[in-house]
Amino acid sequence: MATVELRFSALPEHVRTARLVAAAVARRAGVDEAVLDEVRLAVGEACSRAVGLHRNSGVSAPVKVLLIEEEKQFSIEVGDEAPHAVPGSRVNGSAPGDGDVETDEDEMGLAVISGLVDDVEVTTGERGGQIRMRWPTTPPPTVLA
Repeated sequence: MATVELRFSALPEHVRTARLVAAAVARRAGVDEAVLDEVRLAVGEACSRAVGLHRNSGVSAPVKVLLIEEEKQFSIEVGDEAPHAVPGSRVNGSAPGDGDVETDEDEMGLAVISGLVDDVEVTTGERGGQIRMRWPTTPPPTVLA
């Protein structure tokens, strides 16, 4: 299992770099060429979401992206350290109704990711969140001598 770890400051201009690195590693891992645009778009959406969460919450920690090459699948994990509301609670003492725009944008971003990736898992909590996306890989053809 090979893993590439990418950390970047929560700035929108770094999202493009994360997309390019993810697509290059996915290609090397054996993700089908026809799916690479979806990989790029999903990673861009997940990273943009993490950047927005960090900036809105005042978190200075970097956004973390793990690109994991396994035997029959390729996974990407995008992690943030922004506090997420636990259902029925408020984050950082916000008043009811605060953050509705951010919540709508967050839900829209997750909907876009879910539309692009068949195997996606989202976990959130008071210490941050993670989006894990998986794609199948095809092994490289064997060369017969």
